[in-house]
Amino acid sequence: MKKVKLFCFPYAGGSSNIYEKWRKLLLPSIELINIEYPGRGIRFTEPLLDNIDDLVNDVFNFMIKHIDVTTSYSFFGHSMGSIIAYEIMHKLDKLNYSNPVHVFFSGKLAPHIENEFTPIHNLSNVEFKEQLLKLGGTTKETLDNNDWAKLFLPVLRADFKAVEKYSYLKPLLNFFCDFTILHGQDDPLTLNRIEEWQYHTLGKCNFSQFSGDHFFINEYPSEITDIINNTITAKL
Repeated sequence: MKKVKLFCFPYAGGSSNIYEKWRKLLLPSIELINIEYPGRGIRFTEPLLDNIDDLVNDVFNFMIKHIDVTTSYSFFGHSMGSIIAYEIMHKLDKLNYSNPVHVFFSGKLAPHIENEFTPIHNLSNVEFKEQLLKLGGTTKETLDNNDWAKLFLPVLRADFKAVEKYSYLKPLLNFFCDFTILHGQDDPLTLNRIEEWQYHTLGKCNFSQFSGDHFFINEYPSEITDIINNTITAKL
């Protein structure tokens, strides 16, 4: 059977291991390739990047070692990972690579929608932690751990700065592949205008809502991988 490479892009503050649990849940025809950003995980000693363009270039240099113009591939990105996946698509398109078999954007509004939230990357540590707690995904006990804060607050600040300063400058309707948009029903970041992802493709745009907040993807590994398995195999 033909294989599809599934590149998975972490959210802000996340490392490649957030998707590792999916490896046993994906079908053999889908090869999971986790993206690791600098400054975390196996790249912990590398300098952090705090803008989307640099992150995109870094990821692109990794990806082109795994694909060529004939490779069948798919993307899954959550939150910041959705932005990076989207920008990588444009970069590949300019180089005449084929579009992905399918793209899964999760926990993020379409890139043309401006961020209406007050930036938090430059807040004091106390205020920054308060905002992280509201967003979910990190417990108060973890945020109050000084050792954790020393290691991971710089990572989170760099990622939030990248997202908060991101500017969308591209035309709509560039892609022909189908999209699946996943979002949490209680996620304040995607409560409105989630349907506008459909403006970015001439293909189909499907929507899947889950109970939970911004980090719903951590609660539904089986359900989400079922969607990925069924969607990708239907295209083989």
